[in-house]
Amino acid sequence: MSVIEFKDVCKDYQHRRILDHINLQIVHGEFFGLVGVNGAGKTTLIKSLLNLCEIEMGNIHLFGVAHTDHNARAQLAFLPEQFTPPYYLTGQKFLAYMAQLHGQVYDSARAQTICQTLDLAVSALKQPVRNYSKGMAQKLGIAAGFLSSKGLLVLDEPMSGLDPKARAYFKHHLQTLKTKGTTLFFSTHLLADVEVLCDRMAILHEGRLRFVGTPSECCTTFAAPTLEQAYLNCIE
Repeated sequence: MSVIEFKDVCKDYQHRRILDHINLQIVHGEFFGLVGVNGAGKTTLIKSLLNLCEIEMGNIHLFGVAHTDHNARAQLAFLPEQFTPPYYLTGQKFLAYMAQLHGQVYDSARAQTICQTLDLAVSALKQPVRNYSKGMAQKLGIAAGFLSSKGLLVLDEPMSGLDPKARAYFKHHLQTLKTKGTTLFFSTHLLADVEVLCDRMAILHEGRLRFVGTPSECCTTFAAPTLEQAYLNCIE
């Protein structure tokens, strides 16, 4: 069964078509990367999926349920591109609050383990978020998603602000989740991460899907020795 399905989805903004007849399916347990230049429509596609903005035409389903039904989002955790946790909460209180929203019992020991997995110091959980760097705040948001134990993670530019060590730890934990059947749908500018993580990828350019397939198929399709060159060949 498809976990995510877009069918002929169109989205306009100020008389300009942002998403143009998007057709895409993502299946259970798949790691799927969405790539594209700034302004290609990646964040709009994710917002449409989550019913954070209306679409002009088409259908979107999550777990076979229409995306306009709030129940469709019960099995997912989302991290937005511009993530800013409430500045007045400590890291621990933020994670406890998010656990409550996700219908989970907050487990302090598990939270500390996840934070260590992301190279976020446990001592930081006692600090107010106002004292966090961008990278620390990003790790906190990712930790909340991991602690949700949801079967689908929807992440918009999740590695933004992460240092190389944290990125490596993050990708390693994602691979662990993959063995447990987690589905991942994320946007990124980092093609190297797509090669390492993704079963399939899509190139979104000027509102249209220019390619959908595996990273190796992308190289073959666009006659390129590297994914970076294949991407350039696709959009140029």
